[in-house]
Amino acid sequence: MDPEGAQLLSEVRRAYREHPGLRGKSALSLVGEVFGARDPVQGPGDDAAAVPDGDGFLLLAGEAIWPPFVERDPYGAGIAAVVANANDVAAMGGRPVALVDAVVAAPTHARRVLEGIRTGADLYRVPVVGGHFTAREGPAALSAFILGRARALLPATAVRPGQALLLACCLEGTLRPEIPAFTSVAERGSALPDDLELLPRLAEEGRVRAAKDVSMAGILGSLAMLLEPTGAGAVVLLDRIPVPPGVPLPIWLITFPTFGFLLAVDPGMAEEVRRPFQERGLACEAIGETDATGHLRVRSGDGEADLGTVRGVTGLRAGAIRRRTAGGRSP
Repeated sequence: MDPEGAQLLSEVRRAYREHPGLRGKSALSLVGEVFGARDPVQGPGDDAAAVPDGDGFLLLAGEAIWPPFVERDPYGAGIAAVVANANDVAAMGGRPVALVDAVVAAPTHARRVLEGIRTGADLYRVPVVGGHFTAREGPAALSAFILGRARALLPATAVRPGQALLLACCLEGTLRPEIPAFTSVAERGSALPDDLELLPRLAEEGRVRAAKDVSMAGILGSLAMLLEPTGAGAVVLLDRIPVPPGVPLPIWLITFPTFGFLLAVDPGMAEEVRRPFQERGLACEAIGETDATGHLRVRSGDGEADLGTVRGVTGLRAGAIRRRTAGGRSP
């Protein structure tokens, strides 16, 4: 292996294992310990919980925005609350219906949060139909919750060995390394809701089997979370990952983008899935393949690094197993 490739693999491995946005996900085992192991599609466990309704599904999701982000940039945090929820619904193959929020902050701080939510809601064409506000001095808190609807789902439980892994993302934007996030709101603007429409369309056409939005866990961390429910593994080819100009790959891999989705696609379907994203000016590339190893591996040139098992990345299922072992009963 050449020295440059070896250094890249070392940096990627370190960034993955030390990334707070991923390490914090292991605390989700607490949810499994309390609620037990249920269907991860209907919750807890996927980007949005799916409730059968008529000829489709109601989708429910929620996001608590990272408190330091709310403190430093209340307006941006308000926009992010809408972005994260809209992405969660799209990642399950759905379209947003309505959003509610919960804000705890001093009135002047809360105003900026709410203005951000209004901007995001207008941008994504999602009505804000209610919420809760507690006026309080001290650290601010923001959560938002979304209702969506889907005709076909893209659950993580549909991941199987031998599928192609695609990354669809927007490379227009600005890196905010302090979060870290890559915001495309100003650059992509009113195109964003139509970008999201590609996900439910591909789900309904049966061209994508499973999806996950790239969250605060980053590209590789979100991929590990996509693989975890079925215990599948994957190999990712770092040279194939689309990267915004001027952004180092190790940083990009731990960044939360405004628009970024991981897609699991049956063999031979990758080109059909790539095309509609590229027609809209979005990047979409096949970056790897799922396998039966249960480990996430990355390759660069002729070198490879094993990032470890996907088991326990969130610990949702492990927490449920501990609950049963201790004599608890799943609801």
